[in-house]
Amino acid sequence: MQQADWYFDFISPYAYLGLVRLGELPPEVAICYRPVLFAGLLNHWEQKGPAEIPPKRAWTYRSCTWWAARQGIPFRLPAAHPFNSLPYLRLAIAAGCSTAAVRRIFDALWTTGADPADARLVAELARSLAIDPAELSRQEVKDALRSATDRAIARGVFGVPTLAVGDELFWGADSTDFVKDYLVDPGILGSTEMQRLTTLPVGVSRIPG
Repeated sequence: MQQADWYFDFISPYAYLGLVRLGELPPEVAICYRPVLFAGLLNHWEQKGPAEIPPKRAWTYRSCTWWAARQGIPFRLPAAHPFNSLPYLRLAIAAGCSTAAVRRIFDALWTTGADPADARLVAELARSLAIDPAELSRQEVKDALRSATDRAIARGVFGVPTLAVGDELFWGADSTDFVKDYLVDPGILGSTEMQRLTTLPVGVSRIPG
C-alpha cells in the first residue's frame, strides 16, 4: 500500500472536482486527507486566488461548471463564493479527516447551491457526522488546522488541490493523469528534460507595483 497526501480546502471548486477524480487512482494508493487554509498558502507565497481577479473568477466558475457537466459530475456553485471555509475545515479535522466526512462536506457545499455562511448548514453537517458543533471552537482543532497549513507550506504546497506522492507534488484537479502515469513509471520525472527544468534560469523578473 502506498500513501499519498491530498491537500485541500473546501473553498476550491477544483478541490471538489479533484476529490471525485481521486477515484481514478489505483486501489493500492491510500489517500490521507490534509485540510489546509488556502488563504494561508496564498499569503505565504504572495499570490491572489482565482476568485480575487474578476475575469479569472468568472472563467473559473464557467470552466468548472462545463468540466463537471462533461465528466458527469454533480456540481452547483454555492450561493456565494468565495466563502469562509474555516468552520468546514475545522469540522473535517474534528471528524478525523475520514473519507466519508470529507466527501459529505464537499457534497454539501458543491452540489446543492447552499449558502456556506448559514450556520445551520455547519450545524447540520456536524450532527450528521456525530460531531458536537461546539467542538469546532476548541483551540486544539484551530491549532491543528494552523499546524497543518504550516506543514504544507514547508513541504512546498502552494495551491489546492495538491496530491503529494513521496517527495513529489502534483497540483490541480487536472494533474490526475500525470499522477497515474507517475505511479506506473516514477522515472518520468527523472528524464534529462525533467531534470533540466528544475534548474531552468529565470530570464526576467516582474517588478511589483
